Amino acid sequence: MRKLFFISGLIALTFLTIPSSAGTIVSWGDQRFDGRDFESAQFQSISAGRMHSLALKSDGTIVGWGQNKYDKATSLPGNDFVAIAAGYLHNIALKSDGSIVGWGDDKYGQATPPAGNDYIAIATAGGYSIALKSGGSIIGWGSDYYGQVTDTPAGNDFIAVAPGFEHSLALKSDGSIVGWGKNKKGRASPPDGNDFVAIAAGEFHSLALKSDGSIIGWGWDHYATPPAGNDFVAIAVGRMHSLALKSDGSIVGWGINTNGQASPPDGNDFVAIAAGEFHSLALRSDGTIVRWGADLSPPAGNDFAAIAVGYEHSLALKSDGSIVAWGWGNYGQVTDTPDGNDFVAIDAGYYHSLALKADGSIVAWGNDYYGQASPVTGNDFVAINAGALHNLALKADGSVIGWGRNNAGQTSPPDENDFVAIAAGSYHGIALKSDGSIAGWGEDNYGQATPPAGNDYVAISAGGFVYSLYDRISHNIALKSDGSIVGWGDDYYGQSTPPAGNAYVAIAAGEYHNIALKSDGSIVGWGDDNYGQSTPPAGNDYVAIAAGYYYSLALKGKPPIEVPMKLTPQALNPGSKGKWLKAHFTLPEGYDINDVDVNTPAVIEPFAIESDNIKVSSDSNGIVGVVASFDRNLFCQAATGNETVEVTVTSQFISGQSFYGRDTIKIVNNYFDFVCVLASQWLRADCNQPDWCSGTDLDQNAIVDFTDFSLLDGCSYEVIRIIKGVRPHFLLDCCWRHRIIGDYGETEAHC
Repeated sequence: MRKLFFISGLIALTFLTIPSSAGTIVSWGDQRFDGRDFESAQFQSISAGRMHSLALKSDGTIVGWGQNKYDKATSLPGNDFVAIAAGYLHNIALKSDGSIVGWGDDKYGQATPPAGNDYIAIATAGGYSIALKSGGSIIGWGSDYYGQVTDTPAGNDFIAVAPGFEHSLALKSDGSIVGWGKNKKGRASPPDGNDFVAIAAGEFHSLALKSDGSIIGWGWDHYATPPAGNDFVAIAVGRMHSLALKSDGSIVGWGINTNGQASPPDGNDFVAIAAGEFHSLALRSDGTIVRWGADLSPPAGNDFAAIAVGYEHSLALKSDGSIVAWGWGNYGQVTDTPDGNDFVAIDAGYYHSLALKADGSIVAWGNDYYGQASPVTGNDFVAINAGALHNLALKADGSVIGWGRNNAGQTSPPDENDFVAIAAGSYHGIALKSDGSIAGWGEDNYGQATPPAGNDYVAISAGGFVYSLYDRISHNIALKSDGSIVGWGDDYYGQSTPPAGNAYVAIAAGEYHNIALKSDGSIVGWGDDNYGQSTPPAGNDYVAIAAGYYYSLALKGKPPIEVPMKLTPQALNPGSKGKWLKAHFTLPEGYDINDVDVNTPAVIEPFAIESDNIKVSSDSNGIVGVVASFDRNLFCQAATGNETVEVTVTSQFISGQSFYGRDTIKIVNNYFDFVCVLASQWLRADCNQPDWCSGTDLDQNAIVDFTDFSLLDGCSYEVIRIIKGVRPHFLLDCCWRHRIIGDYGETEAHC
């Protein structure tokens, strides 16, 4: 949804090719699903919170990662910790002296444990915590809405505790279980028996491990039905999924699996497990940690060409045209990502995703409640943008179409065909026109659908997600041709008040924050920074940006470089018999012939034609030349009707960095006069009209093909020889009024 649009010179992009930048992805802000795996053998226990995790190292120190609101994912100083417990928005840790420390959200006092140094076990969930004392008694603190603190049972024969979200369990020394707190669906009413050895509580269900190695569950049946078997040695419960560790060191999972949290990795070397709300952890016997489930941390690799951010999920387009997705996928917006390598653009909405294919068609997946994941049909689309619950698409004719929720007219753009870029917000849309002005439509409660006047805009981005049906906050930003930024709409966090300056080249609007890419490759941010989402990392090697709900992404890599490039020939007749249109690049000093990727086709835009071959050479001074050859007939077919075409040809280095050049070419659809001058036995075709036709245009060495010229109408001989030189020469055995047909038209040869 928060995708930038940049239209150079206000010319609509009519080609469908993958962006030329390739690099790695970095993220910052709300890392609630930070998916790092710790591969060093140093951990001895793990704990999973709602959207963050903790790990205890063998040296007694704590490491935290994931969503860091309230600093709950912040690693604590000290090396005397012996146990950890990650809760909903807070944590507690047990020290070697028997005392407890807490950190994170403390709204209910849940992060402020009682004094004392006689604690031997800890547990936390929701907004409260529980601790077991050395004498076998239990104490609780924090939220008590359902009596989960004040109803803690008395006694000194407890050996384990397990809080759920609104209920708790305790295991007694005789092997029986007691429960208290909210008892909907019987989650706080454990079964009778005294053969239980471990307990675990989730938000809607509870589990217990029996001495025979079997598991029993109660509460909501959908989550509480464990697998059969009697070889289990440990259990863990998340919000709506569960895990069990088997005696052979393998893990099984069950329950809600929208993000893969109930699908553990293969292996039989696991020794501990932990379940969060949408993710899971496991500790291996070698002390390393693996995790699975929802993941906002970007994938590794350096072949990404474009990025997009939704509410709690992200997409990346790879240089091979395939798509990867990560983050929260409860509606299939991640897990249902289509296969294939013919995608050229991506975008992400609230709980859905979009992709544009090379053939100009659109695919969508994820939440389809309002039809937002059921795209319009056709293959004439050149750009896409996903709003919160609706989408916009730009057609090749400059018109815009929308689909999805339309309660405020957000899918009903103006009926015009001079648009060159689009951006969809929460319940509104904006579009950039070919004259540099901006149009807006849809909900306008903060003025977001009333763009500023002017016709010097070159890029637009719409912010705002649907926070609730009654809090539809939204804003926009626009980039001007002088490199400055303007904003309008809601400004509660200052998101519509961009920084001064005119060195900006790209923009991206998030929920309540924005980021902008500067010409030096650095990023600036402004607006809400509660999660650090508008505080980008330092550096000046960024090439693309995207802003989401509470986090941001950037594509890191070397930007494409522009190099001198000349097309040959400089003019084409669609009836030409020639085979190649060639792009001649001259690389800057310092490059070697081995630096050029000759296996990846060059692309000529705006027609998305790939080269048939690439040849590389160097001159006596070591300057590298690259020649990319394109099918001349394909180009003429694509360019028919154009008199002069400005093209950009892009190729790339082995490193993945792209280089490109620009040139113009004339498409000739009529005949021009030649004057043939007989000089001795040689017929020389001198071009005297039009004025663009010059000696270099007819340079046989670089341009003219043998089949480009032939002698017709009465001459019994074909061309015997073509002499290389400034102009094409023909050795004739007869000389009379013959027609010469070539790239530049047809003429009479007077000899």
